[in-house]
Amino acid sequence: MAMAAKTHSQWTLSSSCSSSRGYTRARSVKWRRSPNYLARAATSTAIVAAGIKYVDGEEAKKLVTEEGYSVVDVRDKSQFDRAHIKPSTHVPLFTVNTDGDISTSIRRVMHNGFAGLFYGIAFTKPNSNFVADVERSFSKDSKLLLVCQEGLRSGQAAEKLEEAGFRNLAFIDNGLQKVKPDLFATEGPKQLQDAGKAGLVTIQGQFSVVLGAILVSAYLFLTLFPTQAEELFFKK
Repeated sequence: MAMAAKTHSQWTLSSSCSSSRGYTRARSVKWRRSPNYLARAATSTAIVAAGIKYVDGEEAKKLVTEEGYSVVDVRDKSQFDRAHIKPSTHVPLFTVNTDGDISTSIRRVMHNGFAGLFYGIAFTKPNSNFVADVERSFSKDSKLLLVCQEGLRSGQAAEKLEEAGFRNLAFIDNGLQKVKPDLFATEGPKQLQDAGKAGLVTIQGQFSVVLGAILVSAYLFLTLFPTQAEELFFKK
């Protein structure tokens, strides 16, 4: 039995999660239109028919198992390799930026010094062949479930594919980071929800445990052996 789909059509995406065309992302992480557009869309069944389904993890699983949707993973290769749904087709929306011009080199150094170091985020650029790469693997009539880590790239990918003529599109609006463990069969050394974690943040918990142990030990030493502590730390 087909599920009741939530749909929208031809929305846009920017770094602030909104655009001047009147689209905003609500707190529920569902994509909304401006009030004027919603009034017009309510009378247009064509928009709903050609819309993009935005679903949660459980709904996505039903699309794959009951309605024959194919999973297209649009994350970068590093996240895909850490964990991905089995089976899925990897078509990155962004690819590693290896350009050697001065401006790009400066931005790469700044990126790697923060986002790359702490979060393991690759320095990327838009994949200019994204739509063509998808078209090589799927027809315009294919049912495609687009996934990424947070739901932003997959939403942007859905827009690009809809503009290219694909009509049976869906994406997980909160991304794989919110998918319940073991909901999908997966490949890779990590869980889907942890595939976006890399860099120094992955050892933060271990670091906190070690630091806490040192502080507790120091406190106990000062409390239980005050004379020795004074001689060791405070006498000149």
